Formats: sequence, C-alpha cells, structure tokens
Amino acid sequence: MTQALYRKWRPQGWEEVIAQEHVTQTLKNAVANDRVAHAFLFAGPRGTGKTTTARILAKAVNCLEPDLSMRPCNACAHCQALNSGRFMDLIEIDAASNTSVDDVRDLREKINFSPSQGRFKVYIIDEVHMLSNAAFNALLKTLEEPPPHAIFVLATTEIHKIPATVLSRCQRHEFRRIPISSMISYLKEKAHAEELNVDESVFTEIARQATGSLRDAVSLLDQLTSSDEHITLEMAQQVLGTATSLRVIEVIDALLAKDTQTGLSLISNALDSGADARQFSRQIVTYLRNVLLYKMNNKIQVEAVETIKDALEKHASQFSMRELLEAINGFNAATTQEHFNWHPGLGLELAFSSYLAQPEPELGAPRVDVDLVKVAKPSLTAAENLKASKEKVEDTTPAPQITPVPKAEKLVDKADLEAIDLVTHEAAEPETVANAAVTSTASLQDAGGISFSDIQKAWPKIKALVKKHNPRTEGLLNSSKLTGIRENVVILGFSSNLLKEMMEKEGNLTLTMDILEEVLGQPLLIKCIVSTHDGNPIPDDLKIEEDGMVSTATRDLGGRISRAKEEK
Repeated sequence: MTQALYRKWRPQGWEEVIAQEHVTQTLKNAVANDRVAHAFLFAGPRGTGKTTTARILAKAVNCLEPDLSMRPCNACAHCQALNSGRFMDLIEIDAASNTSVDDVRDLREKINFSPSQGRFKVYIIDEVHMLSNAAFNALLKTLEEPPPHAIFVLATTEIHKIPATVLSRCQRHEFRRIPISSMISYLKEKAHAEELNVDESVFTEIARQATGSLRDAVSLLDQLTSSDEHITLEMAQQVLGTATSLRVIEVIDALLAKDTQTGLSLISNALDSGADARQFSRQIVTYLRNVLLYKMNNKIQVEAVETIKDALEKHASQFSMRELLEAINGFNAATTQEHFNWHPGLGLELAFSSYLAQPEPELGAPRVDVDLVKVAKPSLTAAENLKASKEKVEDTTPAPQITPVPKAEKLVDKADLEAIDLVTHEAAEPETVANAAVTSTASLQDAGGISFSDIQKAWPKIKALVKKHNPRTEGLLNSSKLTGIRENVVILGFSSNLLKEMMEKEGNLTLTMDILEEVLGQPLLIKCIVSTHDGNPIPDDLKIEEDGMVSTATRDLGGRISRAKEEK
C-alpha cells in the first residue's frame, strides 16, 4: 500500500519542522544542555507540527549520539527504531478515545516500570483536552511528580479547555499557523523531489485552502497527484471545489454596481459548475479582506497573485469603509451557518441580498471612506456635558449655539501650560459624569484646515444628528470629553474603560464618524482614551485670563488645575 505523503514527508529532525523555530530551538537547546522538563504542553492549530515535534523530542532524549547538540542523529539504533515505529518506550495515547479515569489509572500503574530500551519513557497524549475532569484530576499528581524516567508531552488544539492545574505543571509551547509563503516553498521543494507534474499556481491555491495547516496542504497535494496527469490550476479548482478568481471579482463588481440579477446569477453558475458554497464564501471573504488591507495601505500583507492586484486597487477605492465591513461580515456568516446546508447557495444569496438591502445614509453625503484605524468620534465639551445632564432636550429641539472658545495659547498669561487637567464633579443625574480635560497646546493642532475650535463649535449640531440616528450613541457622547486633535485624529476621553469599550462597538464609531464628516466636510479619525486625573499643587501666583476656558471651568464647573509650568 502506498504511504500517504504527509506520513512519508514527516520531519525527522529539528531543522525539518516548518515555521516553528521558536519552539524547536528552545527544545533543541534544552536537549543540548541536558535540561529537558518532565512535562510539556504543545498547543496550536491542527497540522502545525505538534505531534511531529513531540516525536522528535522523544527521539532526541533517547538518542545514543554522545554529542548532545547533535541529537537526534537518526543513525543510532534508538533513532532507527523510533523512525520505524518499533521503539517500545514511546507511548502515544489518543485522549479522544481514552477519556475515562480508568484509562489514566492504567497509565499510572504502568508508568513506574523502567524503560525497556531507552533512557526515558515518553508519553504523548494527543487531543488532551478531551479527557474528562476526573481523568485530569487522576493525572495531576503523576504529571507533577512523575518517575525520573518519564516525560509527558500533551498536545491540544483547544488550550482553553485545559484546567489551570494542568497548565501550571507543564512547560507550554504555542505552535503557530504556517505562513502561506513557507507552505508554498515547502510544497514546491517536496513536489520537485518527488518529480510531481504540478503547475506553480496550484501550490498557491492549495496553500490558501489549507488555512495554515501544513498537513492539510500535503493531503490536498496528495489528492491532486494521485494520478500521473499534469495538474493545472483549472483541474485543482475543480477537484477542490473552488471558483476562479475572475468569478469572485465578478461577484464583487455586481455587489458594487448593486446589480442583484447579475450577482445572484454568478453565484448560481459558480455552484452549478462544481464550486463548493462554503469554499466560495471563504474565497469572497479572503478577497474582501485583501481589499480591506489595500484600503488600509497595508499591501505588504496581501497574499494574492499579480493578476488580481489591479482589481483589488480598484475595489478598494470604490468601497466605503462601512460598506466593506458590512460585506465582509455578511459573507463571513455564510461560511459558518450550518442551517443553510439544505440549500447550499442560500447563505451566499442572503449575504449578497442583505448587503444590497442596507438602508442608504440619511445625511446626504457619501459615507466616510478613510483608512481603518481604531477610531472613535468627537464628544461634548465640559460645559455642554454638564448642561446635558440637567436638561432633557426633545429630538425636535434645534442644536444650541456655543460661544467660540479662545485658543489654548491665550489661556495663561505667564505660563507655558504643559498640561492643564480639569476634573468636573458629578452632574445632577448620577448616570452622567463629566470628566473634562483641557488639552495642552501641543494637542490642539489643525487637521487639514479643521481646528479644535471648529470641532467644538460644531459639536452641538453633531450631537443632535447622532441622536436622530441612535440616542444610545448620543448618550455615550454625553459621557465623554473632547480632549484635542492631533494629525487628523480627534481624541475622545472617557471616565472609565467600560464607557470607552461601549463606544467602540455596535456601530457607534461608524455612525459618529459619518456625521462628523457630514458637518465638517472632511473625514477625521478618532481615538478613544480613558481620561482620569489626580490633582497636584500648583503655584499660587499663576495668572489665568478671566474670560478664558480655564477660568470658566474652575469658576462655573467646579474644575481644578492639576499641573502647570510657569515661564522663567
């Protein structure tokens, strides 16, 4: 019987393990210095080399090579026996089928017997998270203090299911997904050595479908090369159930053109020609992710062939950020919803149609189309925040006008303020907290013509428009403080992490950013911060302009100056 390629190509030494140097180098050093731990935990996605590395470790600790740094040598009797599966002191246990406490008790009874051949008995427990709680408890004492001749290697793909008591007794190593570039290089090298007749573009297609698992990639290659035929990209796509890149691009074109008839026809034709619905969804999500990376000027992370990069550039300019994120979320849901299996194309069709059914913005201006940064939106000034806590304004109430605020450099006559922080007291209603912070002059920079003062003047109107769309978002803005602007990024301060996190989810940021662009005519990025300050003594003779912001805040809002630097 022909041996599967993933078994035939299994690495036999440290250097052959792909893209896990952070693990293999540590273990190699431990063997070279004769400081191997008694228990290891290997965690990571499937097909990334956990069991293979455990076997190499077992081989290294039992190798007969006198030079410890050269272990495993793959030439001595013990290495040869382990490579051929004849080494009696390597015990592999599948925890998925040996989950009970009785199985662990049986292990404990046998572990005290001395090794038959080598220096150590190595126990590899695969998928250890499948053990029952009772089995884990039975294993604890043995795992903590095993006999001097025993080494445990626990492997798992779901480390969050491992009890903390087990984690604390093991030396933990995290295995990472294999990068596509490393996977392609490995497949090319092995295919050339095996004299497999495969087009280069096929390796890229296989690597994408493997999603970081080298074993999956080798198995797919084995499947494609089971015959002696020349393997082309078209043949690979047909066997793997994937669609062509051109078909994905055509679906995205129909999405942007809002052409429902063409889009649904393309999806139907792709499935009729043999494409798998879930794979097709994944391809669309992968393509949209690349569009997102282009939009964020992160092209270096894009893993795509040269032929589609022009299309990525074009689509990145056509999508707004909100539209792009909605499309990614919709098609990503189609890859995971099992209840659509009775009609394979339903998930894709719903994702396409749901995107087109999104309501148009009511602001009369294009949606914000800016690079994605973790952003938040401008907030109320301290005076407005306190006023909002005392009055309940109806939706129809026109936005109040505020008096222009003097620029920060005029706030102090004889002091260069490094930082003047004002903390207002709690408002009349307990749910509204005004945590004001007057920013330093360095942070009140213009952002392409938009100044901090401009944002302050426009803020009541921005808040009123936000309230029309989502009163919840407006409530969050009432609990924040507009702190400054730096390099096109508006800084928004919150009194707690909870308020900051609430503002950063559920579309609050996107809505406020769209309205900010509508009012000011220019897209701005925003950053949420937690702004809490403790007071410090300041010079008694610090002179503050009577009609300035600092004077108003200290006199009317109960604020205080926490830090100031005098001129000499």
